[in-house]
Amino acid sequence: MPSDIEIAQQAKLLPIKDVASQIGINEDELEFYGKYKAKLSDELAERVKDNPNGKLVLVTAINPTPAGEGKTTITTGLGQAMAKIGKKAVIALREPSLGPVFGIKGGAAGGGYSQVLPMEDINLHFTGDMHAITAANNLCCAMLDNHIQQGNSLMIDPRRILIKRCLDMNDRALRNIIVGLGGKVNGVPREDHFIITVASEVMAILCLAADISDLKERLGKILVAYSYSGEPVYARDLKAEGAMTALLKDAIKPNLVQTLEGTPAIMHGGPFANIAHGCNSVRATKLALKLADYCITEAGFGSDLGAEKFLDIKCRYAGLKPSAIVLVATCRALKYNGGVPKTEVSNENLDALKKGIVNLGVHIANMRKYNVPVVVAINRFYADTEAELKYIEDFCRENGADFALAEVFAKGGDGGKELAQKVVEACEKPSDYAPIYSAELGIKEKIEKIASEIYGAKKVNYTAQAEKAIAEVTALGADKLPVCIAKTQYSLSDNPALLGAPKDFEITVRNVSLSNGAGFVVVYTGEIMTMPGLPKAPAAHNIDVDQTGKIVGLF
Repeated sequence: MPSDIEIAQQAKLLPIKDVASQIGINEDELEFYGKYKAKLSDELAERVKDNPNGKLVLVTAINPTPAGEGKTTITTGLGQAMAKIGKKAVIALREPSLGPVFGIKGGAAGGGYSQVLPMEDINLHFTGDMHAITAANNLCCAMLDNHIQQGNSLMIDPRRILIKRCLDMNDRALRNIIVGLGGKVNGVPREDHFIITVASEVMAILCLAADISDLKERLGKILVAYSYSGEPVYARDLKAEGAMTALLKDAIKPNLVQTLEGTPAIMHGGPFANIAHGCNSVRATKLALKLADYCITEAGFGSDLGAEKFLDIKCRYAGLKPSAIVLVATCRALKYNGGVPKTEVSNENLDALKKGIVNLGVHIANMRKYNVPVVVAINRFYADTEAELKYIEDFCRENGADFALAEVFAKGGDGGKELAQKVVEACEKPSDYAPIYSAELGIKEKIEKIASEIYGAKKVNYTAQAEKAIAEVTALGADKLPVCIAKTQYSLSDNPALLGAPKDFEITVRNVSLSNGAGFVVVYTGEIMTMPGLPKAPAAHNIDVDQTGKIVGLF
């Protein structure tokens, strides 16, 4: 089978105006970025705001292998399959980060014959949203350091600066740095840090903002530092929110692209789910709901991360009510959860599958706790055996879960028609979505609710640093906000080595921070990194450009 990029480069794309016309978008409501990409205008959002909403379908997954297990491929293939069975669907996806593109996991445009195009553009610079977010974040940082340099009238304590610079690239060397060296003219020396752009609060704000006015207000609420006397300092105190909004005025508009089969896809925003809230933008999802009968969206990593945050943060704030949840499972990831090394997951191993399938059982049970119908999508890989696939199907039957074998990687929309039909049927069943916890609970109560109900932990421990941070957040009156837990994606626990369905484990909260503009409290567990590093053999080794300008080696 050809590689992803070979399939993508052989595809014949439709002009983006023709893709838009499928869902009733006029050409003058598009802001073109070449022939095959466009931003969707504010005028479009205003025109369709009173349209009835379609059905909202969330695609999530079990705990993955380090290579990921195909949520975007299933989301894309499901959208294509909906068209095959005569349903009007729009896909709503996150934008890829350059970090994993050049690192280990790869891009986020799907794979095989279920890709979003133009694949090279999407996985690289796209429409510049990531760069705009990076610039807005770093402008605020620059204005803060300049304020200190120019007399520090706010009496900012350089030892208590909370906002970090960001870069959309894995670069461990920038995690901990010293800025302001080189003498008086170059600023006040202090310790600083870099995070990856997708972990920035500016990214979270862009994805949760209702409109540009809401965006500016939220940016002004970013808690950037504390003063020497312990008073909070916000971005609005630096008069930074206006200029930051100016940098984001185009980035806040969702992007329209297409699948290999010409299905409309809206891509916007890209927070990771292991260190952020893991969902595409509220604006993109709401727009897709107004333009189609089905909006198919995804949340990052396993359901313990992305889906929990989609359901407990995004849906809570945006007033969204999902009609169905698709839970992606693979033989590979279940064998990985059964203890098989990543290098051996393509080999048949029923013993490991039987050991690891408990992970699927936990995710099914967890998603049912939100009172939304669940369909398991068994994402078929080339090396899967009939015995392995039958074992997963039998497990789903025994657990009373609807399921379908999906072969969208190899067959595109035709390989997902059974899944599409199951999803349509699930959307007609009663759905009474409700968050897993009340926002009125205290910070610790919310953490412990998620830890026990979703992760299965028996206890949550807090470091002294976390206890102090929780007290500070509570003193600011932010203890009633939702919590966004940063945790490894490889385990239901905070220890990536505890695979399957671990029991009797404890979670350790090592720190807590307030994302005041985004509207949630970030809770850091385990050893999760907000600035990942590159692996020993990064994907960048394989990426190149030939003499004609054609990109090669991009998956």
